Amino acid sequence: MADLLAPFDRAAPDRAARDRVAAVEAEAAEVGTGTDVGTGSGTGEAGDEGPAGPSRATAGPVSPSAPGVEDAPPPPASARLPDAPPAAPAHPPRPAAHRPFVFFARPALYDDTTARPRPVAAWRRPRAAAAAACAVLGLGLIGGAVTGSWLTGESDAAGSSRSAYATAGALWHSLPVDALFPPAIKGGGAGPGGADRVWNRVAVAPDSGCAKAFDPLLRKALAPVGCQRLLRATYTDATKSHLTTVGLLFTTADADAMHALRTRFGQEGLDRRTDLMPRAYAAPGTPAASFGDAQRATWTLSVLPDAPVVAYAVSGFADGRAVTEPEPAADAMKAGAASAPAQAGLGHDAKGIADRVERSLRKTATAAPENS
Repeated sequence: MADLLAPFDRAAPDRAARDRVAAVEAEAAEVGTGTDVGTGSGTGEAGDEGPAGPSRATAGPVSPSAPGVEDAPPPPASARLPDAPPAAPAHPPRPAAHRPFVFFARPALYDDTTARPRPVAAWRRPRAAAAAACAVLGLGLIGGAVTGSWLTGESDAAGSSRSAYATAGALWHSLPVDALFPPAIKGGGAGPGGADRVWNRVAVAPDSGCAKAFDPLLRKALAPVGCQRLLRATYTDATKSHLTTVGLLFTTADADAMHALRTRFGQEGLDRRTDLMPRAYAAPGTPAASFGDAQRATWTLSVLPDAPVVAYAVSGFADGRAVTEPEPAADAMKAGAASAPAQAGLGHDAKGIADRVERSLRKTATAAPENS
C-alpha cells in the first residue's frame, strides 16, 4: 500500500507551489487590466485631454487603498483546482510485493488431457499381485531351505546313527579285552546306600558262541537276533565274597530287529523271569571256579537300542552257597528288600558292573567314527 501511494505523496508539494504561483500571477493580471481616471481640467471636447496619468507600461503596483481596485484576497490553494493535471511521476510505482504463485502439475492418475484416467485400483492390483508373488517366492525359498536343512540334518543324524551301530557291532574283534572288560571297575556310589564299590576282574572267557551261555528258554528268546560272538568276564568285589559274570552278546541283527527284541522283552517281562537267566562263567583255578547255575542270586539283562548287543550280568556268593529264589537286580536294589541277596548288595553288583561295561561300549562306538 505504501508503494501505491508514493507517487501521490510526491505530487502534493508540487501542486501547492503551483497554486501559490498562480495566485500571484492572477493578482498581477488584475492590476494591469484596471483603468484609472485622470484629475486634470479638460474642455470635454474631442482632442482635449487632461493631464495624462501614469501609463500602463509604467504603472506601479496599486495600493490597497487606491479607489477602483477590488480588495479581495485570492482563494486558498486548497479551494482551487489545479491549472494543469499533475505531472507523471519520474519513477512509476512498483506493484506491491506479494507471495509468488506456485502451480502444481496434476497427478498422473487424473491426467484427462493426454490419456484416459486409469482407476487407482488398476495401479494397486498389479502391485498387490507382485507383492504377493514375492512373498510366496520368499516363503517358498525359506521353506525349502528349512526343509532341506532339516532333511539334511536328519539324513546326517541317520547316517551317523547307522555308522555308530555298525561300528559297535564290530568292536568284539577291534577292541582289546582290557578296553571291553577293564581289570578294575570303579563304581562310585554304586553300592547300597550310595557306597563306593570297586570290582576286580578274576577271569576272562575266550570268545565263543551262545550254546552254553544261557538257559534254554533265554537262548530261544534271543534266537531271532542271532549270535555272532559272545564275550564274558567274571569280577569279584573288594572283599572277594561276591562274584559277578558280565557278558556282551554281539548279534547279527539290524537295528529294526534289535528294536523289536527290546520291545518284546519290555512288554512281556522276559528280563524278569527266573527261567530265562544268563549263566555264570566259572573259570577253573580262580575264585569263580564254583560259580554255577545254583549259585546265581540276581541278574540284569538289557537289549541295547543303538548297537547290535545284548548286555547282561549275573551275581552270586563266592563261597558257593546255593540260592533257591533268585530275583532280578532291580528288585534286590529296592529299599526295604529283605532277601539275602538284597541285604548283601548282590543286586547292586550286577547292575553296577553291567551299566559301566555297557556305557563304555556305547561311548567307544560313538567316538570311533570321529577318530577314523
